[in-house]
Formats: sequence, C-alpha cells, structure tokens
Amino acid sequence: MPRPPRTAGPFVLEVILKRDVAPPPDVYPFSLPVVRALDRLTLHPRVTFLLGENGAGKSTLLEGIAVAAGLNPEGGSRNLRFQTRASHSSLSEYLRLVRGPVRPSDSFFVRSETLYTLATALEDPSLGGVLQHYGDTSLHERSRGEALMALVTNRLGGGFYLFDEPEAGLSPTRQLAFVAAMHQLVRRGSQLVLATHSPIILAYPDALIYELTAGQIVERAYEATDHYRVTADFFTHRGPMLKELLRDD
Repeated sequence: MPRPPRTAGPFVLEVILKRDVAPPPDVYPFSLPVVRALDRLTLHPRVTFLLGENGAGKSTLLEGIAVAAGLNPEGGSRNLRFQTRASHSSLSEYLRLVRGPVRPSDSFFVRSETLYTLATALEDPSLGGVLQHYGDTSLHERSRGEALMALVTNRLGGGFYLFDEPEAGLSPTRQLAFVAAMHQLVRRGSQLVLATHSPIILAYPDALIYELTAGQIVERAYEATDHYRVTADFFTHRGPMLKELLRDD
C-alpha cells in the first residue's frame, strides 16, 4: 500500500518574472531564450515538464525556481545544504512564486550533474545517520542510476520536488521505473517540476508540457513536442536518416 500523502499540492501555482526590476535582457541569465520568453508560467498541480534544446536555459530556470523555493542550488533540501562552487545565477532573486494554500512538508531539488556531490554530503557524520532515508547504503556504492532511484524511492514522499534531467544514467528500462516512481509520488500528494530530454519520462500522462521554441514558451501536447517527433521519426525511418547523417560529402 502506498504511503498516504503528508500534504497535498499544488504548492506552487505560478512562477512570475519580476521584469520591472530585472536586469536588461542582454545580461546573463536574462539573455537566455527561456528567460527572455518568461513572463508568467502556470504550473500543473501534479507534473510540469520543461523542454528545450541544449543552451536554451531550462536548467537555469529550474534552478531559479528551486532557489526561490528555499532549496540548495546544487541540489538537496532546505536543511541539507552543501556547496562546491557558487555557480548558480541570480535569476531566483527576480522570480516570484505564487504559492498555493498549503505549504509542502517536504521539498527537494534533484540535479543529476551534482548527484556525486550530494552523495558525499550525505556521508557527513554531523548529519547523524541520514543515510537511513536513502536506502541505508552510501549512494557512492551505487551506480548513478541506482543512486537516483534510491533517492526517489526512499527519501521522497509527498512534497514539492524538482528534477533536472533525471534520465542521466538511467537505461530505458529504468526510465520506465522512474515514471512509475513519479506516479507514486503524485499519488502521495506531490507536485513535480522536471527538465528532461527523455521521451519516455515525458510520456507521463497527467502533466503540463512547456517547450521553448522560436523564442517562446509554448504549451505542447506530447505528440507535438520535438522530443517525440524526432524520436518517432528515427525509429520509423532509421535507415534513410542514418544514410543522410553518415553520407560522405
């Protein structure tokens, strides 16, 4: 039986860029396409996806939302804080989160690129046996994908959770397992925001999908996203596509 929700979202209704006080659009990170296009972003009460090409700024936006929510910019919770390099942008200072009537009892920012650093921070003796909440085994003793799944299935319950490219290190089969884990979090009253390139994870049905395209943030149906269309076209026309990609000029 799934654990009952500790609190039920939505916890964040909208993300608003305070453009009247923000730096000009030629200053980083306000020069990023996703930030240039941002005005007011409505979040789904359960699952919101952020899509875009590399360099579009979706991870920067996700980081900004996480920091504005009081989370550690390198990943972690409000209380689990660590820092290897202060590299996060100033975007969070200019974001306003329109919060729902209920505050989450738990929040966590999961960054695949800093999972190693998170694993190291969890072994700090001053935390007093916190590994029991992550499967009782050091995340360093697991593969990258296993560490992510251990975090999701053991540490997270019902709350506000942000994931930056969770597919990193996950095989297609484990990506399907992650979708199932997402659903369990939703059933426990969680609200999720994810930046992803995975058409498997993106297929979660009860979700709102935003795609950055032509300098705009556009709501998309799953089958209308570039992620789905490119993947479907490749599987359908693999031979001709590879022939064109690998041809000698």
